[in-house]
Formats: sequence, C-alpha cells, structure tokens
Amino acid sequence: MPKTYKIIVTGRVQGVGFRPHVFNLATKFQLNGTVSNNEEGVIIYLAGDEDVVRSFYRILTEHPPKASKIKEHHMYETKPQHFDGFSIVPSKKAGRLNLQLTPDFAICDDCKEEITNSDNRRYHYPFTTCVNCGPRWAITNSFPFERDNTNLDVFEMCDTCTDEYEDPSNRRFHSQTNTCSDCGIQLKLSIANGSILSAEYPIQKTAILIKEGNIIAIKNTSGYLLCCDANNGEVIKKLRERKNRPSKPFAILYPSLTSLKRDLKINEIQEKTLTSPESPIVIIPKTNFTGDLALNELTPNLNQLGVMLPYSGILHLLAKELEIPIVATSGNIHASPIINDETMAHKELNGVADYFLDHNLKITNPQDDSVVKFSPKFNKKITFRRSRGLSPNFDVDIPTDKKIMAMGGHLKSTVAFLPNDYLYISQYLGNLDHFDVFDRYTSTVERFQKLFEVTPEVVLVDKHPGYNSTRHGIELAKSIKADLKQVQHHKAHFASVLGEHALFDNESGIMGVVWDGTGYGDDAQIWGGEFFTYQNGEIKRVGHFDYYDWLAGDKMAKEPRISFFSLANDTMQSEIDKKFSKQEISVYNHLKKVESLKTSSVGRLFDAVASLLDLCDFNTYEGEAAIRLENQIVDYQLEDCKSYASEMVNGTVPTKEIFNNLYLDFKTGKKKEEIVTNFLYTLATVVLKMAEQMNLQQVAMSGGVFQNTVLVDMIKELSGGEYKLYFNRNLSPNDENISFGQLMYNQHIKIER
Repeated sequence: MPKTYKIIVTGRVQGVGFRPHVFNLATKFQLNGTVSNNEEGVIIYLAGDEDVVRSFYRILTEHPPKASKIKEHHMYETKPQHFDGFSIVPSKKAGRLNLQLTPDFAICDDCKEEITNSDNRRYHYPFTTCVNCGPRWAITNSFPFERDNTNLDVFEMCDTCTDEYEDPSNRRFHSQTNTCSDCGIQLKLSIANGSILSAEYPIQKTAILIKEGNIIAIKNTSGYLLCCDANNGEVIKKLRERKNRPSKPFAILYPSLTSLKRDLKINEIQEKTLTSPESPIVIIPKTNFTGDLALNELTPNLNQLGVMLPYSGILHLLAKELEIPIVATSGNIHASPIINDETMAHKELNGVADYFLDHNLKITNPQDDSVVKFSPKFNKKITFRRSRGLSPNFDVDIPTDKKIMAMGGHLKSTVAFLPNDYLYISQYLGNLDHFDVFDRYTSTVERFQKLFEVTPEVVLVDKHPGYNSTRHGIELAKSIKADLKQVQHHKAHFASVLGEHALFDNESGIMGVVWDGTGYGDDAQIWGGEFFTYQNGEIKRVGHFDYYDWLAGDKMAKEPRISFFSLANDTMQSEIDKKFSKQEISVYNHLKKVESLKTSSVGRLFDAVASLLDLCDFNTYEGEAAIRLENQIVDYQLEDCKSYASEMVNGTVPTKEIFNNLYLDFKTGKKKEEIVTNFLYTLATVVLKMAEQMNLQQVAMSGGVFQNTVLVDMIKELSGGEYKLYFNRNLSPNDENISFGQLMYNQHIKIER
C-alpha cells in the first residue's frame, strides 16, 4: 500500500474554490485521496509516491486559487489509508472556528458575460455566481463555508445546477452559492405603498423608473442602496431632502469602465482598484470632467467624485439597461446603519424611496461600500471606509494566549476580536450616538462571540468614560468576568500604525504623530494634536499643539465657527460679529473665562480655519469643514509655500500663533487656495521639525487628519527620503483603526508616560 500524507492549509481558503482546485490538481497528478473543509482550513489526504505528492504540494502552495490567501501550510506522513480515486468529502466541524472568514467578491467577468448573453441559461439572472465571485460574508451564518451554513441553504439546487456543482471541469464545481432562475433567488418590484408591480424582468422596469425621475431602494447583495438618475439635479435634490443629507457627497455608480473614463481622467492604480474583487468606491478629482452629471447636486462645493463600478449581478444588469450613471448611496436615513431587512427597509425608507426592488435572499452581515482615495502626487492609498470586500479579516500576526475583544472608538466604530490564531475586524459600523448604530454594534459583538463560540478573557476599551463603546465594554467585561483594560485613544492610533507595519520590534526610536478631532487625554484634557515616541515597549508623549479652549462640548465638533471663536483674538472681532449673535458672543465669552477644559485638537484647528475662510460654519456631516478646506487646493509648489509657525519650544506647537499668522494673510486679501496651501505646508513642516528635534528618522502618523491627501503628499515630498514615513495602509487613519490599535497596544506596550 502506498504511503499516505496529510496536508493542512490555513488562511483564506474557504469559499474561494480551494477544494475544487485541489480536486483537479490531484486528478492531474493521478493521486487518490480526499479534500475537505474543517474549522481550521482545508484538510487533504493523499496516497501515492512521495515525490509525486511533494510536487503536488509545491504546485498547490505556489499557485493556489486567485481569491485565496494562504497563511500556513504543512505536510506530513500519516497512517496508511486506502482511497478509491479522489473525492471532495463533506466538511466536519470537530472544534471551534479557527480560520479566516471569506469576504464578498465582486462579480467576475465570466459571470458578467453569462448574464448578458441571451443564449446562456443564466441570461438576466442577477444572482449568478461561481467559485470566483459573489457574496460570502454577507450571507454567512457559520463556518466551515458550506451551503448549509449560509442563507442559500433554503434554495435547493435544481438538477442542472447540481450537475454543474458535481462536474470537476465546471467553474461551479462545489460552488456553495450556485443557483439559477429555476431554483434560486427571486426579485420583486413594488411601489412604496406595498403594491407589487408585475414585470417579466423587474430590472428593466426599474431602469425605466429611474430614467423617469424616481428614487428606488434596491436590495443589493450586502444591503439596500438608494438609487436615482445622477444626471437629474431635481431628483437628487429630492433624495437629499428625504434622506436628510443636505450636502454630503453621493456615490455614483457608472455603468462601465468605458463610460467612466469618458467622463473622468483616472490613472492606472485607480482603474485597478475600481475593477478589483473588492470594487470599492474610489474618490477621484473632477478635473477635466466632460460628462452630464448634475455635479452641483451630487457633490456640493467639492471638486471630487466618489465613483464605483457594478460589483454585483443586480447592479451589472441594471447598468446595462440604464447606460447612464446613477446615484448609489447607502439605504438608510442619515447617520443610521445600512438596512438589510425588507420589512425594515419598507418601514424606514417608505418616505424616501418611490419604489422598492427586493429579493428573498437573507443578508446576515450588512455592509456599506468600502471607500478609498489616492493622494494626487504620490498615489498613496488612503482608506476612508473599510467594509464590503475588505472585512472582516485582517492579516497580522498577534501571538497571544488570551481571547481578546477590543471595543474601538465612538464616531467611526469597529470591533476587533482575537478568538484564535486570526484577527477579525468588523466592517465600519458608524457613530454610536445613534441608537440604530449602537444596536448594530452590540449585535456585532454578540455575533462574533457566537460565531467563534468564545467569550473574551480580556476586554479593551477607550479611556473616554462617555463613549458608548467604553460603557458597553465595561458591562461586557463585568457580565463575563473578563479582565478590563483601558487604552488612551491617541496611543491606540499610534499603535495601529506600528502594528500595520510590524514596527514593535524595531530597535530604533519611532516618532508618532496623531492628529484628529477629539480624544480623552491622560491629563483629562481633550487631545488631538499629539506627538509620541516609541522604543523598547515604551510609549511616551513628547509634545502637542498648544492648548486652547474647548467650548460647548460636542457642539464644537458640529459648528466650526465655535473653534474659530475659541482661537480668535480681539483683532478678529469683525469676523466674530458676522458669525454670532450678540447673545451668543456673550455666552461664549463667558465660557472662555470659566472653561477649564482645553484641547490640542488639530481637527478643530482645521474647523477654525474653514470658518475663518467662510468655507464652513456648520458641519452637516462629520469632517465637512476639513474636506472643504482640502477642496480649495487645485495644485501647489512647495517652493512657493510658507510656514505660519515659528520654532517649537519643549515640544509645543504654537497653535494660536499659526492661526493669527494665517488670519493676517486673510486680512491682506490673499487667495483662499494660497492660505490653505500654506496652512497644510505649516503642518507638514511641523511634523518634520519635531522629528528633527527628537533626532528620529522614523515617523508613524495616524488620526482622521491624515485622510487629507494633500497633507500626506506634502510630508512625503518635504521628507526628501531622509525619513521613513509610515501611515495606516489597510486600515483607515480615522477612528476605525482604534479597535486594532487597542489590541496592538495591549500586546506590545509595557510602559507608558
């Protein structure tokens, strides 16, 4: 009897066509054996000559399926077994889940061709998938990734689909999401009042309704989208009014890459990202725009567009019918989470959508579209939202013997869980001030524990006592008798960059720059303009922007004019009089005299500058002032820039001096673009001057301010290769990275000062 070998492959190896790939490869090598999924990955048994098995093993690990990501692989001899041929055997779960979860994949080119080919049996079937594409995490209830553990278990495959599923030469061989129009998911088009519209092909009727100026709530494969004609300014205004979203930009779904490139100039990296399996929204400058979009209504006062391409069968077929760009924004009321349930959609969106295009596939894990942007000069990728296609896996090695849950921040909340050998970070959840978001947040915490059949031994929370994530973490730790640890907000940001770039074992010192809107500081003040050093397991705060008054609590973040008031001196009274009533001036002057709470926030400094320049006095969405500020810059040359800051003393950046000098330029009539450019240049020089003073050549930067792509480019350009610069790369620099940073801090930081 030939020897028997066992091969174990771990990582993202389920739901990606790994077993069919193994079957065909084993058949090619004429090897007998089995392949199956279990709670840890893929298990292969092979009987045969050792040299042949080793050749098989080498080819498999060097050329796995394109959607897979192997973490580890092992091969060893085991007790001899007899096999009749090679087969895929049913998966058996013998223990707790210990593998990467599979994210959703955009529809592949083969499936696109089938659903638009009138001779193909899947013509016009919007839920066409194969082993290379389709929803995964969105419809997953448990693992291993088998049909029974997904929401497709209620759809029994017809004979033809079963034949495909059992045919080794078919790309749907063991495709767990395989369905067709005879046995699969059904669409339903209805009026907002609930009346069903009879249509042989509901997508065609939906396209007609959109062209007629209607708003449609479409149940996509990861949640509802609100869609309307992107060329029709009136219907976009109507959508803004109904959705309570006065000025935040809308995402635009282009029907094809060809039509997008006809309207907008995109570069190679942007094109590659738009057409990737993740297919995120990509924010692109409107420079040289040549299309018919209602730009003023889509992106008020901004020179950029968030665009994407059809990534699901529903969207691809709709785009084919329309052949025009459409708004495709999250199906929710402003600030609420994306809706995934039909009953809730019809209840919540009844006053927003005119029609509903629903289907009967349940969505377990709803996700917003991911959003990325590339910096203008160096094409540095910055993630604005990490969700569909990217969550819930995160590739990083974290050696630990504890089960840890990190509760994250408050505004851009995520949950990170370390229940086994892998780290899982939830999709973007949102602002926990809102009940619906908090409900989604708490259910995500529960779902992670249920999925992995593990309760945390350690719970990590932010130091801010008022964060709902902190409160829930305290309650959770108490209820399950877990250890509770607090991690300061900005140190978590710093640790997130160190963790992404595996810098904790670096022997040289590293400077951390963390700039954002708000965070509870160790001295009970509001931090947001911080400098740290890291070396040998120790984080030390070494500098910050000079404190100024924190006025009116959370209202300050919503009204940039209050930040302006806080930083203004007597010479700016005329500007104050324009922005505040006499009563308000009296109240805020009184607050200035009695307020003991101070802030070092660079985010609020951005707000103050935006208000001074009359760009934004009231934020209608988070970060609006900062976005409008960056929006002023069309181009810049470093040699034409000047700094508004003098020398820093004892690690303190002169905040009011920067603002006063900027004001002088404003009063002398300098162009807004020039002032904003100089402001960002000032911040970029501050980073490098501080690194020079600390005598450190490595600089790690995080916090929402570093979503400013011009600032990132300026720092890189000014560094001239003399410094090693590190930014968040696969996580957003905003508070989405806090949960990950909390974990990294807990694992690596021994001392803090």
